[in-house]
Amino acid sequence: MKSHRISPDHAQITLDCLETSYPEAHCALVHDDPWQLLVATILSAQCTDKRVNQVTPKLFARFPDAASLAAADSEELEELIRSTGFFRNKAKNLIGCAKQLVRAHNGQVPREMAALVSLPGVGRKTANVILGNAYDVPGMVVDTHVGRVARRLGWAAARTPERIEAQLCKLLPAERWTHAAHVLIFHGRQCCRAQTPLCSSCPVLERCPRIGVGKHR
Repeated sequence: MKSHRISPDHAQITLDCLETSYPEAHCALVHDDPWQLLVATILSAQCTDKRVNQVTPKLFARFPDAASLAAADSEELEELIRSTGFFRNKAKNLIGCAKQLVRAHNGQVPREMAALVSLPGVGRKTANVILGNAYDVPGMVVDTHVGRVARRLGWAAARTPERIEAQLCKLLPAERWTHAAHVLIFHGRQCCRAQTPLCSSCPVLERCPRIGVGKHR
């Protein structure tokens, strides 16, 4: 896919418009601390944030920290998170992650990308969620919504999350990465949908090259 060579200035003005249109854009996973956000983000794989938020209160009451989850019975944990899907693999990753936090980080969630991605169940997307929302370290989260919207806007031409992240980080200043991801996710969910984007009600229609858009409303 060829880039439309969107300039950083053009992208930032478009982002300004999107931020105005989605003032409520934020991290939708309910959490009180980095540990809770890490667990919630791992659970959110192939699951809605709404469902995760329904599961985590009881989960955190039972396992309030890494030490308690590291000692968890896998069957009990699986039952608590069953409704999030892929519960056996998620339970394995959560227990493994908790054990590594206890062993290598005194039970605390690290604030460095390299340390985060070394944890079971944690990739760059999850690490960027933690960095940007728990520690105020700029992080560009790339999920399916961000990737889709970024390509349609001409902000990224890549297909893999890692390359899209690199292209977006080059285009936008670091201080805008974290919130930009929230805004793109909200726009992707509410307007720039996968199958049939609602272009007629898009707040940035005049600024969007609509790359790859076919059917729309």
